[in-house]
Amino acid sequence: MTGMRFLLFALLLPALPAAAECECLWQGAFIDVQGQTDLVISGEVVAASGNSIDMRVQRRLRGELYVETVRVWLDTGDLCRAGQENFPLQSTWVMALDRIDEIPPGGFNPNTPNVSFGRVGDYSLSRCGGYWLRQAENMVSGNLTGGPRWEMEPKMSPILLELVAGYVDGSIDAKTLDEAGRVDPALQELIINTRLFLQQGQ
Repeated sequence: MTGMRFLLFALLLPALPAAAECECLWQGAFIDVQGQTDLVISGEVVAASGNSIDMRVQRRLRGELYVETVRVWLDTGDLCRAGQENFPLQSTWVMALDRIDEIPPGGFNPNTPNVSFGRVGDYSLSRCGGYWLRQAENMVSGNLTGGPRWEMEPKMSPILLELVAGYVDGSIDAKTLDEAGRVDPALQELIINTRLFLQQGQ
């Protein structure tokens, strides 16, 4: 009888619904996706709970922001967001974030408030492109200008955060940013200082 029950269970198993999985197309490197988001910041992970992290903003690169800390909602279900395990406490990042303007039906369960779609006014981080860059002091690295698809941290020379900020605000073009990734960081700093000197002279 036990063997019969096992056989019946095995036959029914394929009919059970599969767990929901994210499916999305690769949207491109950071330079391709950041302009379509609501907020670009540099910041430190200062707290984590459920599927969210809190980022203390060190620098706002683009977008409106009136708080010092933003909550970023990450992956759960089939939302196609970055996984929380990628962002440990005290790590620093540049992130291109989407503001949460409305919550879909079933997006919030009061029994599990720390695991949900998120709250209106908070932000989410997609994993369908290079929406984040790792930051170490004033240097950043990641899928910045066109690394392999789905590779979030391809091998590249770290680039000064100031250059990324210049691209985001439109004062540096993609070609300059790409070329900067092939030169020594000290030379990158010289490029920035020269640019700032020339701007002040104008």
